[in-house]
Amino acid sequence: MILLIARRELRSLFAMPSTWFILAILQFIFAWFFLARLEAFLEIQPQLAQLANPPGVTVTLAAPLFFTAGFLLMMLVPMFTMRLIAEERRNQTLALLLSSPLSERHIVLGKFFGLMSFLLALTVMLPAIIYTLALGTTLDHGLILSNCIGLILLTASYVALGLYVSALTSQPVIAAIGALAVLIGLWLADMAATAADSPWHQLSPLYHFQNFNAGLLDSSDAAFFVLFTAFFLLLTMKRLHNNRVYG
Repeated sequence: MILLIARRELRSLFAMPSTWFILAILQFIFAWFFLARLEAFLEIQPQLAQLANPPGVTVTLAAPLFFTAGFLLMMLVPMFTMRLIAEERRNQTLALLLSSPLSERHIVLGKFFGLMSFLLALTVMLPAIIYTLALGTTLDHGLILSNCIGLILLTASYVALGLYVSALTSQPVIAAIGALAVLIGLWLADMAATAADSPWHQLSPLYHFQNFNAGLLDSSDAAFFVLFTAFFLLLTMKRLHNNRVYG
């Protein structure tokens, strides 16, 4: 059942013209940023050659590209999650889903994995762009793999939070604004916190992505993403359960 719902969400995403427009814009931004960083790297390469341990091309190009992708997805994901449940409620099709034999777990996980499949297909272009450099230089495969894992976990946390906010309202626009406000609020709180041990750092998904971005596979950061994602998915299931029981 989860797979059927995921396929349904995936088909509906690719049937929307706005999806293709966003894909085109995002790929243009990725390509432009990559080429701009590559040009800057080539300009300073003579100076880097004089250093004892110069930063490699992967650190200079790939890591900033992945971090930029993580920031852009923070802005983009709420535009997709806003319709997952809020639009179902507005179109009065959520009642049909809740009256079916499907459990809240099937509905929530189906929608979650459907959108995640789409976003993974979108972000797979990042390593594809970076590996074009393998034709002329040596790449740090570990750093690229670390960034890929971190970006997947970061995206999952965005989707889970956006899915929960979408379950709270019948207006997709309000759901998008609400999810974006929460994500930006966590990011700004992280940026504003000056103390190294500030709890605001620990609540920001982008903060926990930084170690992955630097090539460090930290189990505490991975645990944060898993718990963050699971927490909001469980909240969404609880919200749908209340809708089913209390109408």
